[in-house]
Order: sequence, then structure tokens, then C-alpha cells
Amino acid sequence: MQCRSICPAALIGILLCVAQISDGGDASCEVRIAVIGDSTVCEYPATSNIRGWGHFLAPSFQAHVRVINLAKSGRSTKTFIKEGLWTKTLTEKPDFVLIQFGHNDSHARERPESTDAATDYRDFLRRYVDEARTAGATPVLVTPMHRRSFDKEGKVTQELLPYADAMKAVAKEKQVALVSLHAASGELFQKIGDAGSADLSCSATDRTHFSEKGAKAMAELVLKGLANVEPRLAALLKL
Repeated sequence: MQCRSICPAALIGILLCVAQISDGGDASCEVRIAVIGDSTVCEYPATSNIRGWGHFLAPSFQAHVRVINLAKSGRSTKTFIKEGLWTKTLTEKPDFVLIQFGHNDSHARERPESTDAATDYRDFLRRYVDEARTAGATPVLVTPMHRRSFDKEGKVTQELLPYADAMKAVAKEKQVALVSLHAASGELFQKIGDAGSADLSCSATDRTHFSEKGAKAMAELVLKGLANVEPRLAALLKL
């Protein structure tokens, strides 16, 4: 989808900030990007074989941009709020918030983290958008990437499509910039196939979590999406 209209004053402010930093100006111009989500996004200890895409965003941004990755494994739109993690995110006073949930929301209904794509999942996303804006931050929704699963015909499966479609609907309703990571990851997995994408996973038996190569691939897709839908973030990327 197309991004929402950009406030000219906000865009000018960020461009002025870039200029000041380039000229050796005050670091108070720091731009803060918070990232929230689940295990496919978060950071892991160096000893872990799992990596999330949020870990690999910072190197692509200019020096005055700070990426604050607050994503946490196992969380959904519901439990991230319930556990106080969303409140913690807002206390960081971010300028932008990247929001990706869906994997844990899609769990069986009896699980405490689960949500319904047609109802409470959308309600929680609306809450993130509204509260981010109230706090002075710009929200960006990121649809959940595909699990690296294929059917008997070798086609990527679509178990997370209802959540991706629900997020797209909320983005349209709320006029929020949207990165279609679900579509982009599906295209990538389909193009290189099951065997070709095996090294993107953290293990041979895990179809959800990523190796460093896989997380970097997802980060690249997110960054391409951001450059297309949010001009203020595009201006902050390294040339």
C-alpha cells in the first residue's frame, strides 16, 4: 500500500537533523527507531544459533539513528501489551516504531498468547497505532513473514495469510505505512525453493526461526520496504 501523507514540517526537521549531524552538530538530533515483535524479530545471545531481523537493521542507518530492539520471543500483540513491554517501548520516546506480530497470535485458541485475525488482533494493532501516535511516534506495520514451509507441490504455505491481510486492513483504515514482509518473504522462499532456502533456517527442523543469513535476508526485505513506504526513514538510510 502507499504510505500515509507526510507532514512537511516533520520531514524538514529530520533533513535538518541529518545536516546538523553531518556538520558535526549536536547529537541531540538522534533519531530513535523502536522495533517490537516476536522471536523472528528479537535479538539473541551470541551463543545462540537463532537470529531475528531486528538485530541487523542498525548498520544500514546513518550514525545518528539509534535502533532500539525491544522484540521478545513468544510474544503476541496481546501479551506484549499485557506484560508491560509496550509501555516500556513508549518510555524510550521513539520517533518511529516498527511493529511485527502474527506468529504467536496464530497459535491455538486455548493458548494465552493467541488472538483472532478478524477481531482482537486488529484491535490490538489499532491500539499500537493510536498510542504510538499519541506519544509522538510514527508507527510502521510490518506483516509477519512466511514460515519456511512448503506443500506437496512445492508451494509456500499460507497459514499466516489471515494475519497479514488483517494487518493490511488496519494499515489502510488507519493510514499507516506498511511493509509487506509476508509477501516479500513468500516470493523469496518460492523463488529459491525448499532446498535452496534451507540455510536461512536456524536448524533443519525449525521452519520459523532464522539463521544469521536468514535474518539478514529478512532485514534486507524490511529495509527495502521501509525505503518505499516511509520517506522520512528512507532519508535516514546510508547511501
